[in-house]
Amino acid sequence: MVTATFRFYEELNDFLARPQRRQSFSCACARNASAKHMIEALGVPHTEVELILVNGESVGFDHALQDGDRVAVYPKFEALDIQPLLRVRERPLRVIRFIADAHMGGLAQLLRLAGFDTLYDNHYEDARIEALALDEDRIVLTRDRELLKRRTITHGCYVRTLKPEAQLREVFGRLDLARSARPFRLCLTCNVPLRRIQKDEAAGRVPEGVFERHAQFVTCDVCRRVFWEGSHWQRMRALMDSVAGSAHAPE
Repeated sequence: MVTATFRFYEELNDFLARPQRRQSFSCACARNASAKHMIEALGVPHTEVELILVNGESVGFDHALQDGDRVAVYPKFEALDIQPLLRVRERPLRVIRFIADAHMGGLAQLLRLAGFDTLYDNHYEDARIEALALDEDRIVLTRDRELLKRRTITHGCYVRTLKPEAQLREVFGRLDLARSARPFRLCLTCNVPLRRIQKDEAAGRVPEGVFERHAQFVTCDVCRRVFWEGSHWQRMRALMDSVAGSAHAPE
């Protein structure tokens, strides 16, 4: 056995036992235990970690810990430039896509509203989520830290809040999504692009009063529903503007 000293920073402390939070503490480790193994053994999913320093030097998840090592573990940096250091993920995702677990249905719909391709099915098992995240380069959204510890899940977000609108604001802020949002592009049910149609194509597919009052319509080619800019659209527009604005607002 070897002994290493750990210190976790900022929101990573939320995953630790109370006596270990916001302070350095010693921990016995198996000989040749990797940094990733010990970080997750202490309760922190590897997807929440952006940078690991061992004795002041940046290392990857596979670094073997030695007796007397001092390990500092950091979450995603918002303002500090760590470009010269080794981030623990090889690359960012070029296209932002999500997969949400069974408890994230409301958040999934709101992310689709914001224009983000988001897979969701409340029957997905963890193994299926892991496979889809790997095959399609998707960010896993969950409140299940054990899911985020799965080896092949490289990008994930542990969602701390409980209500969908609060979850949307949290994810927008943590992943800096405001600049990438393209609202009202996807069907909230089918997660496929909406298509603009001529007004006459909406005849008989929307209420008569709606057809008379509106000139612009879009449809989903999967579920065949037709959408227009009514009062519900206006409420959703206000939500999107609010979320994008709060993501950029100074704290």
